[in-house]
Amino acid sequence: MSADLHCHSVYSDGTLTVKEIILLAKAQGLHAVAITDHDTFSGCNEAVDLGSKIGITVIPGAEISSYDYKRNRKVHLLCYMPQDESIIKPMTDLTTKLRTRSVLSAVPIVLKHYPIPQEMIFSSVTPGSGLFKQHIMTALINAGYTNDIYGELFRSLFGKNGIAKIPYRLPDVFDALKLIRESGAVCVLAHPNVYNSYEIIPELISNGLDGIEVNYPRAKDSDHEVLGELCRKNDLIITGGTDFHGRNTSSPLKIGTGFATDEQLDKLIALAEKRGHTFTSKNINKKNFNKTVDKQPVLIYNK
Repeated sequence: MSADLHCHSVYSDGTLTVKEIILLAKAQGLHAVAITDHDTFSGCNEAVDLGSKIGITVIPGAEISSYDYKRNRKVHLLCYMPQDESIIKPMTDLTTKLRTRSVLSAVPIVLKHYPIPQEMIFSSVTPGSGLFKQHIMTALINAGYTNDIYGELFRSLFGKNGIAKIPYRLPDVFDALKLIRESGAVCVLAHPNVYNSYEIIPELISNGLDGIEVNYPRAKDSDHEVLGELCRKNDLIITGGTDFHGRNTSSPLKIGTGFATDEQLDKLIALAEKRGHTFTSKNINKKNFNKTVDKQPVLIYNK
């Protein structure tokens, strides 16, 4: 048995609800799964509650968007089991606000070229998630303009020279790492191959990185070897995850395609316990987690 430690729900840019992800993970035979939506913990309480009822361990988390300003590239950090999420929340709230503002600015550009009622975009947004480019693409798919979320149309709108690409500022990766560690969370570098994050790894390690997402389905065998050796040499946790988004993907990937072994999951949990979390065989004690997570987060735009 194994754990998929990287899954996205409708609280960010995934297409399945938290409940559907947990039930699907259980059906696939996984014994643990992490909810890691972009810059929000909104679905974590629901996920942990359901996991305890059906007998699957749920790791609450978030994928934190950040930027390496020295090398001019994105870096994503997986933040697992913060003891005090309120330390991270101002940063993630700002990222969500800026991302939503960027996508809202893109909407009239998109509608000029591809006329649709803007309600088609907003109707698929889950309260608490903010607004993502994928919500625009879903509306365009439903309107018949394309059948591919990350195909030619996506590239023409949001690619490197896309007509609707509106840049926004992300937090510095080292500031993000510092806040994650201050919150008591376990910090793991997500998919280094996606943004070519290899150069920054030694600096992240010296600043308190706890692990690397090695078992990633879109990585090459050579990536697995290099990253695995880095983890062994630096006593880092070797995690894995599918980066599951439901149908919002460039290639079909079922949950559990990327995974962490039981041994590595135990190391992650042990480190979280050392930093203040209590853990049972089935569930997390949410005493600390619940006090800082908004029960009913509100979107920061008006439909």
